[in-house]
Amino acid sequence: MGLLKGQMPTHELHPETWVDQYADYLYNYAVVRVSDAEIAKDLVQETFFAGLNSAKNYKGDAAERTWLIAILKRKVIDHYRKINSKKGKAEVRMNYSTQTDAEGDWLEEQVADPFDKGGDETIENEELGIAIQDCISKLPKKQGLVFKMKTIQGMSTEDICNELGINPSNLWVMIHRARTGLMGCLNQNWF
Repeated sequence: MGLLKGQMPTHELHPETWVDQYADYLYNYAVVRVSDAEIAKDLVQETFFAGLNSAKNYKGDAAERTWLIAILKRKVIDHYRKINSKKGKAEVRMNYSTQTDAEGDWLEEQVADPFDKGGDETIENEELGIAIQDCISKLPKKQGLVFKMKTIQGMSTEDICNELGINPSNLWVMIHRARTGLMGCLNQNWF
């Protein structure tokens, strides 16, 4: 069956294959963002349940894995919202200038998608992920925290500054120093 000109292909859901096809990828995605294996497992499980519950809303515009990742991203955000609400911190709205540099994409550009790779490259990708986590843990505590919040968790500059009580200039200096330290560590221990 061919597609009409300008018609996008539609994707179908196959929940019976999700665990075999996507569990490892989703787990790796989650564990990098929450830094806790048990929480990552719970988030993946919640993602599968949410996917099953909202399967009727799936329009087929995105690939199945892309759709599941979108659900998982919301689960990770909800996880951090829950943690932050338990701290009892009030959210303060402040206006900061927007940065033109796409800071949040840096780590994902460095770590390739394991589904786009062969077996040896998948193992190498997992080892790189472990090396990145190890190097992040060697950064000064606040630099590592800011780097994770901005680059891995994808938090906004405003939210990070509010939570840590810093200004945007301090944030970007810490991110720059964290990246420099991370690349030095990776060059020494990985590349």
